[in-house]
Parts: sequence; C-alpha cells; structure tokens
Amino acid sequence: MDFTIKQTVRVIAALLIALALTQAVYTGLYIANADVPRQLLWGLEGVLFVFLAAFAGAALVESKRLAVAWSAIVCSAVLNVVQVGVGLTMFGPFREVAQGVDGLAPAASAVVAFSFFVYNAAKILLGFAAVLFGRYKAHTSVGAGKLLGTLTLLVGALAILSNMAVMALGRGSLIPSPVAGGSGVVATLLLALCLSSALDSQTS
Repeated sequence: MDFTIKQTVRVIAALLIALALTQAVYTGLYIANADVPRQLLWGLEGVLFVFLAAFAGAALVESKRLAVAWSAIVCSAVLNVVQVGVGLTMFGPFREVAQGVDGLAPAASAVVAFSFFVYNAAKILLGFAAVLFGRYKAHTSVGAGKLLGTLTLLVGALAILSNMAVMALGRGSLIPSPVAGGSGVVATLLLALCLSSALDSQTS
C-alpha cells in the first residue's frame, strides 16, 4: 500500500493526537487515585509509537522541508517504545524483588529513573519538532494559523527547557517532573494541530 505525503502527514497527526489523549487519560486517572489500566494504556501507547516511527520515517524520506523536525519525531517515537517497554516489563518484577530482598530498592529505583530519563529525552525531541514546525507555521501563515504556529513554538520551547532541566538536574530538583511531562504532552497536541492545518503543497 502506497501513501502520499499528505496521507502520511494526516496519519502522523492522528497518531500524535491519540498519544496525547492516552497520556492525558493516564494522568487524569492517576491524579484521581483511580485504578489505572497500565497494561492497556501503556501497551496501546507502545503500538502507537511503533506506527509513528514508521510513518514519520516515511515523511522524513519524502518531505522536501523540515527534515530535522521529522527526524526528531522518528527518534522520539523509538525512544518512547523503549520507555514503554521498560515500564511494562521491568517495573513490576523489580518492585516485587525489592520488596522481598533487602538492599535491592536502589536497583528498582534505578530502573524507574532510567525509564523517566528516556521519557524526558523523547519529550525534548517532540518539543524540538514542535518548535521547528511551529516556527514554520508562524512564518508561512496569517491569522489563526500564525497564532497556532507561535503557540506551538512557545510550548515546544517550554517542553525542551523543562525536560532538559529534569534530565540534567533530576526529577523535582528545579522543575517538577509533571511540568516537564505535561508541557511535552501539550506540545505534542499542538504539533499535531500544526500538521493537520498544514496539509497543502507547502507541507511537502
């Protein structure tokens, strides 16, 4: 099956929106102290990221502009597959062992810390893509399109800076981890809206 560049970008935008929604649902359930179906939500995210890597890779090859931005989306998707995989396969076993064996708590904490390190790196890349696509949108549009591009650029920059701070200084040391993650989710959604509104000859 062949996809045109416009079809490819449309799929990428839909995947990004779906990912932002799943992360929002997970966060909402977690904050509400509700039972979070981690296997379902994280497993779905993992699948979505796999397809995002494939379609963003195709866009990287086919597009004539913004190659670095497409590359950032591809790399973020791959990193997120790793992060989700660590969470689904290693969090539970390490936590169980740490509860039963003295001295293994640091190992369990290290696995969680590694997962979040990868998570923040992926958010930096999505923020970077949002900055590049937002800047392009702001410079090539007027009215609402220009406003969307500017907002995407600003939120993307916030995602980059906040996630860089968390990676360099640790979770909660300077900027709370939820701020870094939340800004990355909003940047992802705005990036998707930018792509959706730019499905014309300029996109390719």
